[in-house]
Amino acid sequence: MQNRILLIGFFVLTLCALPLHVLAPPAARAQEASAAPEQPYVVEYYYKARWGYADEFLRLFKKNHYPVLKKLQETGRILQLTAVRPRYHATEDGRWDYRVTIVWRNVAASQDTTGEAAIIKELFPDQETFRREEQRRFEILLAHWDVPLVSQSLEP
Repeated sequence: MQNRILLIGFFVLTLCALPLHVLAPPAARAQEASAAPEQPYVVEYYYKARWGYADEFLRLFKKNHYPVLKKLQETGRILQLTAVRPRYHATEDGRWDYRVTIVWRNVAASQDTTGEAAIIKELFPDQETFRREEQRRFEILLAHWDVPLVSQSLEP
């Protein structure tokens, strides 16, 4: 019985570790793969923090992650970067604290991590503090999910 529980736990952890695009239905993956290479690619990133820690999460996000995103915007990989939070609370199952929307230059720009390590080293010479604070930022999170968007025409 205990081995069965461990096997189920391993299976759940494995699924959680898969990127969301792998779990997407084949039609969605095909649509993403067939996206025009030079079309802007919009992704919404949702963050749900533990109760009482949303402000700390935002402080760490602004300190450590936002400067990296701004640098990527300066290079042209990111075309637009915005963030919002809900005005009022929601039910716990539907709650999120922050939504960051990034308009990437194209799909390839959203997946290319070339040069990001150098940007991080340049912006944050104290790498130990950076790693510790980034670890803390993710410890605060209850959930994080990415939603790539596809334009949908409403015309007949």
